[in-house]
Amino acid sequence: MSVPWAAHRVAGRLARWRSAPALHPHGVLCSGTLSVTGRADGGWGASWPDRPGSYPATVRWSRALGLPRPLPDGLGLAVRVEDAGGPGHPLDLLFTSSRSGRLGRHLPLLRPDPLSGPYSTLLSYRAGDRERVLAAFPVPGPEDALPTLWQQLARGPVRFDLRAAASGEPWRTFATLSLEAVRPVPATGTVSYDPYAHALPGLHPTGRLRRLRDAAYAGSRAGRTGDGRDA
Repeated sequence: MSVPWAAHRVAGRLARWRSAPALHPHGVLCSGTLSVTGRADGGWGASWPDRPGSYPATVRWSRALGLPRPLPDGLGLAVRVEDAGGPGHPLDLLFTSSRSGRLGRHLPLLRPDPLSGPYSTLLSYRAGDRERVLAAFPVPGPEDALPTLWQQLARGPVRFDLRAAASGEPWRTFATLSLEAVRPVPATGTVSYDPYAHALPGLHPTGRLRRLRDAAYAGSRAGRTGDGRDA
């Protein structure tokens, strides 16, 4: 039994049982704005993060396992940057709750509060001629303690600094993300994010674990539509 085939099968069964995606079954969809800071020296080696700009963004926050609150869960922050590659060519970035250290940025971290720590892409992105991990760091509000996502959105926008770092580099900010409005989304109406299909020539995820991820997502879609097969 191959690992991708097993992932397809397990994800399909879980999606059928849930009548929702196998992972991140329920979420909250936010509208917002992503602003790229830009670097005049071309320091990122990729045209999009080096070029200043502002883009509408659609962001889905979700709990990976769907565990009941207040239990901690792996938290997902899926960001679609509209027209990042030109009209009709979005960029999808998938972040998962993690730590920020050299090892912790590659491992998912269960967390009860969506704004109490960073989110990471876990796997590296090719940015120009370097491989870098991307991360989203919540920007603290005026209070010392970070509130929950809903409490903060009720008071005003929720902001994240988007940063990148290669091995041995410090985190450097390349964009800011502001979430401005929120609405619940039923499982049947969720947005499908795909960081491989919606990537940019100079900024795209490496191919590590792509077959495993593709198999799991295909199994989840098949399970939800009733087209899954166990063989």
